[in-house]
Amino acid sequence: MEKEILKKYKKAGEISIKIKEFARTLLKEGALLVDIADKIEDKIIELGGKPAFPANISINEFAAHSIPRFKEQTVLTKNDLVTVDVGIQIDGFIADTAFSYSIGKSEENEKLIAASEAALNAALKLAKPDTEIRELGKAIANEITSAGFQPIKNLTGHMVGEYNLHMGLRIPNYDNGDDRILEKDMVLAIEPFATSGEGIVVEGKSAEIFKLEKKGVVRTGREILAHIIKNYKTLPFAKRWLVKKFGLLKTNLFLKEALAKEILKDYNVLREKTGKKVSQAEHTVIVAEKPIITTK
Repeated sequence: MEKEILKKYKKAGEISIKIKEFARTLLKEGALLVDIADKIEDKIIELGGKPAFPANISINEFAAHSIPRFKEQTVLTKNDLVTVDVGIQIDGFIADTAFSYSIGKSEENEKLIAASEAALNAALKLAKPDTEIRELGKAIANEITSAGFQPIKNLTGHMVGEYNLHMGLRIPNYDNGDDRILEKDMVLAIEPFATSGEGIVVEGKSAEIFKLEKKGVVRTGREILAHIIKNYKTLPFAKRWLVKKFGLLKTNLFLKEALAKEILKDYNVLREKTGKKVSQAEHTVIVAEKPIITTK
């Protein structure tokens, strides 16, 4: 890997560490989710980075793609298990990292958090050249099941590239039989999810996260599309960001047309099928004989 590229991955990772520390100070009973997300995203910019995707704040059974709507009034409550998943990019080079946190003392929450963190640590040790992908999944599942929980089988980690959050190989949370091998300098986001439920997520009806799929022409909101191309490129963004700048009505009309023309892709919120709580732990790692964990 070129030195300048490595430097950018490391800088993004350094910012992510500070962001996680900052986020923990915001996670309190009664805190508005939208305030937490706004403060995290503003802090990323203040520290010299840009959001690689909207700050995900998932509560209890919600596992992914969960972000607050514009002016949403949802607050954290006692015994919530909240997961914060953040992405920072420096010139398109990404740090993707997540942690779970209990609002108040909860034995169930703490056990779930410990399970996903142990699974992540086990997998990170294997992020070396020539390791079969299935071995990472096997290590993750062993840690989670030995703690009495289930891994989420239809969520995976992923490779990360320049302005590309999900590319190439997928890193499973169980032994899926994938015998392809890791190669030096691959950049991986490894993200085990643990649950007391069935271990399957299903899509909810709502989507607040979108991503540019292709360039195209829209009749409504041409300036919105130009803004997306210029500022977010192929990285995910929040509807909330557009509403702040362009207003709710114009944003809704634009999104409806852009989705119909498949210019944009939407990401529905994902929840555990049986409604049980989910924890997540995630780090970005560069594959090497001594794995380079950029977000730790």
